[in-house]
Amino acid sequence: MNLAIPENVKVWSQFGHPIMMWVLLGLSIYALYLGMQVRRTRTADKEVRKELIGKNFNLKHHKIGSILLALMVLGTIGGMAVTYINNGKLFFGPHLLVGLGMTGLIATSAALVPYMQKGNDFARYTHILLNVTLLGLFGWQAVTGMDIVQRIISKM
Repeated sequence: MNLAIPENVKVWSQFGHPIMMWVLLGLSIYALYLGMQVRRTRTADKEVRKELIGKNFNLKHHKIGSILLALMVLGTIGGMAVTYINNGKLFFGPHLLVGLGMTGLIATSAALVPYMQKGNDFARYTHILLNVTLLGLFGWQAVTGMDIVQRIISKM
């Protein structure tokens, strides 16, 4: 069975992945801010900690992290699907490989949460390291992704 996708849908579908990923980059920066506030809360003296606990940084960080995990996995799969639908193949290159690696990093980072909740400092520092690496790679992906978008636009 050959599914016929209208040409205008194929063309415009190529912009969903980059838009979604730019939103996720912004959410990732917000998650970093929240994570820093969680750490600040944990290390603050009693008076300041009491005030910071009321701002629920921990809960907000956890919720944003969950959203990031789900949308990054879906965005990665969606980006590959749209590329395949429009080109009949995936382009094996740094953007694809780094994107897949980032998906693995965020999944591993999320898997550390139960250990962090039990006070495991190794898990906490690993979580931070993975997410800082992820954010750096995300910035690089944004630049290389815009190069890809420019190539798509030039073919239109």
